Amino acid sequence: MQLAYKRGAWLKPRSVCALTACLLPIICFAQTAEFENAAAHFQATYVYQHKPSFPALYSGANSLITQRERSYSFTATGFFGIRPWRGGELYFDPEVSQGIPLSGLTGLGGFTNGEIARTAGPHPVFYRARLFLRQTWGLGGGTDAVESDANQLAGSVDKRRVVVTAGNVSVTDLFDDNTYSHDARTQFLNWALVTHGAFDFAADARGYTWGLALEYFHDDWAFRAGRFMQPREPNQLALDTSIFRHYGDQIEVERAHTIAGQPGKLRVLGFRHVARMARFQDALDLAAQTGTTPDINAVRVSDQSKLGFGVNLEQSLTRDLGLFARASWADGKTETYAYAEIDRSMSGGLLMKGAAWARPQDSAGVAYVRNFLSGPHREYLAKGGLGFFIGDGRLNYRPEDIVEAFYSWNPVKHFWLSLDYQHIWNPAYNADRGPVHVGSVRLHVEF
Repeated sequence: MQLAYKRGAWLKPRSVCALTACLLPIICFAQTAEFENAAAHFQATYVYQHKPSFPALYSGANSLITQRERSYSFTATGFFGIRPWRGGELYFDPEVSQGIPLSGLTGLGGFTNGEIARTAGPHPVFYRARLFLRQTWGLGGGTDAVESDANQLAGSVDKRRVVVTAGNVSVTDLFDDNTYSHDARTQFLNWALVTHGAFDFAADARGYTWGLALEYFHDDWAFRAGRFMQPREPNQLALDTSIFRHYGDQIEVERAHTIAGQPGKLRVLGFRHVARMARFQDALDLAAQTGTTPDINAVRVSDQSKLGFGVNLEQSLTRDLGLFARASWADGKTETYAYAEIDRSMSGGLLMKGAAWARPQDSAGVAYVRNFLSGPHREYLAKGGLGFFIGDGRLNYRPEDIVEAFYSWNPVKHFWLSLDYQHIWNPAYNADRGPVHVGSVRLHVEF
């Protein structure tokens, strides 16, 4: 993610209401019919976070600041969709964002606000988030109803079908979906709960890229593969258009099932990313030869690949209660290129709808995450090296543990207010620092 922030700065969003109002007209032609040829949706999300001071034996250049901090993010997005021809869907999503992250977006493996990835500083920035075409070819086998939603036109699709998506998207729009843990605007906030922590997927500093994905659905099975552009430099906005030389490839197999009458899905993801990345061992070797502190910026000289996989489970336990679990692994030989500084991760939790207490639009969730680093990555940090997001000057290594809990309250139609709490042990994998407490308030509106 691009560090376009002044470390420790704090500015309130200027005229958030005005920013929201300027985008409200995009919802004027949203439809609720069973079949749509055109539709528009809208969302706006504001997240305020507060971190009290916490203990630390020492701090480095990329440490989480030990003093009390506060942070905010704001995003507003329009989702326009039309059917230009049979089976075709064209979508365009303009977006505005602003925000100030905790500690300049440094000091954690699992960052506390999944929305901060799309912000660009204390002033609002307008940009195109998505512009893509989806083409579906039906192959029979019965039909499934499709509800009107963001980037989804109401209608029906064949259970057996081929789908091609091409254009400007986020990789996680298509891969590693999970009903109970996937959306920082309505569910868990932590980056390691939005997707696989070790999934260093191709993206610019806002989380978007260009590419193509092919999906095949056959009854309870789904198979998908995609190739997407990498950023030209780690965690920056400009994308590398040499997609046959530098790219992010992923394949995923999905299987729907039923256990004790309740639906669930299991997904297995594999990825291979190629880019001009630095290797931790090369930085360590150079430092040993020159008697200096290891620096990944000094050894970013050739193309490298990063391999990894992830397993993703979602399972309904009752009509209103669902369980999720993820486990992911990356080889950890190369630097973080586009997502979080996590080489291995395990997570799991529960999400409950409020129907159990007569509030069907409310929800509550609790989750646990454990993040890890590879051996070369640990050694690099222990010898004083700095990653893009972390680096305390030295390291007393322990896995980073996170517990997150939230309650989302729907007082009026289209509006949700959430309270969220995160407790983090060993921030940035360092037992000499923390624990850290982060409280959040999230305001979300969608039409």
